Amino acid sequence: MSATTSGEAAAAPGEEATRPAAKARPGLSLVRRLVVLHAVLSILVLAAGGVALSSFFTRQATTQFDTDLSQDILDLIAGTSVDETGQVVAPALTDERALRAYSGKYWEIAAPTAQNGLKDLVRSRSLWDAPSLSPPPGGAAALAASRGKPVFYNSLGPVKEPLRVAAQQVQLPGVATPVVFLEAADRSPINAEIRTFETATGLSLLVLAAMLIGGVILQVRVGLQPLFTLRREVAAVRTGKTDRVAGDYPAELEPLATELNALVTHNQEVIERQRTHVGNLAHALKTPLSVMAAEAQATPGPLAEVVRRQADLIRQHVDHHLRRARAAARPQGGGERTAVAPVLEELSLTLERIFQMKGVEVDWRSAEDLFFHGERQDLQELAGNVMENACKWCRARVRAQAEAQGPNRLVLTVEDDGPGLAREDRAEMLRRGARLDESAPGSGLGLSIVDELARAYGGALSLTDSTMGGLKVELVLPRVEA
Repeated sequence: MSATTSGEAAAAPGEEATRPAAKARPGLSLVRRLVVLHAVLSILVLAAGGVALSSFFTRQATTQFDTDLSQDILDLIAGTSVDETGQVVAPALTDERALRAYSGKYWEIAAPTAQNGLKDLVRSRSLWDAPSLSPPPGGAAALAASRGKPVFYNSLGPVKEPLRVAAQQVQLPGVATPVVFLEAADRSPINAEIRTFETATGLSLLVLAAMLIGGVILQVRVGLQPLFTLRREVAAVRTGKTDRVAGDYPAELEPLATELNALVTHNQEVIERQRTHVGNLAHALKTPLSVMAAEAQATPGPLAEVVRRQADLIRQHVDHHLRRARAAARPQGGGERTAVAPVLEELSLTLERIFQMKGVEVDWRSAEDLFFHGERQDLQELAGNVMENACKWCRARVRAQAEAQGPNRLVLTVEDDGPGLAREDRAEMLRRGARLDESAPGSGLGLSIVDELARAYGGALSLTDSTMGGLKVELVLPRVEA
C-alpha cells in the first residue's frame, strides 16, 4: 500500500549525531564593507566640517561683537574729560541701556591699584549697587602690557549673565596715573545665534550624511548587480537548473564567468573519465569471476563449492568498493537533482511484489517538490537498501517518510514493526560485512554501503527505536530546492 502527501512536510528533528555541522559565520559582505566604509568616512568628514563651520561662525560672531565693544570704548574715552581738580568726568550720555539697572550694558572707568587690581572711579548707572566689573586675566599688568590696545575677555555680570568685556588702559591729560576704561555687554544674544547656527548646521549635515549613505547604497547595489547575477547563475549550475554560466557581464567579470564555465566543463570531463574507469574496472573484474563461478558450477565437488562461494564473496566486495569509488569521484557540488517521491513509489511497488508471500505493506510519504541533490541511481541504492532491510525483518508493515530539514537537507525515515535491534548491536550492523543473523540471506553489506554512500554525500545514517516496535533508520541527505 502506498500514499503520497502534497506539499512539503515539516522537518523532523534528528539526533545530534546526524545533524550537519554548523557553517562558520560569514564575514562582512562586500556591500556592507563598502557602505560602512563610506558611511564612516562621510560621518568623519561631515563632523570635521561641522566643527570647522561652528568654530568659524563663533569666531566671526565674537569678532563682530568685539568690534562693537571697541567702538563703544572709543566713544567712552572720547567723551571723558578731567576737571580743574584732576577728577575724571564721564560723558553725560552714553548708550541708553547703560542708564537702566542690570540692563546688560555696562561701562566703568577705573584706576590700577598697587595690588594689580582696579579701583572704579566712575561707572554706569546700570551697575547700580553691584560690585565693579572684573579685571581681565592677569589684572592691571595685562592692560599695561597691551600698549593701549583693548583687551577682550569673558566675565559674569551683576545677575550672573555672561558678559563680553573690553578693557583698555590710556593716559589722560591732567591725570598723573593711567586710567582704565571698561565696556561690557551681555553676550547671550550671540550665544543664542551660535546655538541656532550649530543646530541648523548639525541637522543639515545629518540630512546630507543620510543622502550620501543612501546614494552609496544605491550606487553599490546598481554597480554590483552583475556580481549578484553571477552568484545566482553559479548557484543554478550547482543545483542542476542549468549547465553553464550565461549572461552579458562587464569587462571585469567576463573573464571570471569564462573561467567558471571552463571549470564546470573540466569537472564534467573528470566525472565522465572516472565513470568510464569504474565501468572498465567492473567489466575487467566481473568477467573472470563469472568464468570461475561457471567452471566451479560445471565441476561439482568440495573445491568447486569453495571456489564458487569465494567468487561470490569477491563479486560482492568488488560491487561494494566500486560503489565507494563512484561516490568518492562525484563532486559534492554537482548539478544532479532527483525527485524523491517517484523513487519511493517505485521502490515500494517493487518491494511489495518481492515480499508478496509475506504480505508486506509499504506506506510511503514524500512531498512532490522534494529533491535529492544527487543521482537517481544513488538515491535508489540508499533508499532501496534501507527499505529492503525493513521489509526483510518486519512482520507486515513498513513506513517510509521523506521530509525537508532546512533548505539544504532532507531526512528519509524508514520504520518497521519487526523485532527491532538491541542498542548494543546497532554499531555492529554498520560494520562492513557484519550479520547478526546468519540464517537470513544476504552479505551483510547493505547498511554498511548505505552508511558509506551517505557519508560520501556529506550526510549521515542513524539507528533508533521505532514507535511501530521495530527499527527506525534515519538518513540525512543533501537537498536541492525545486
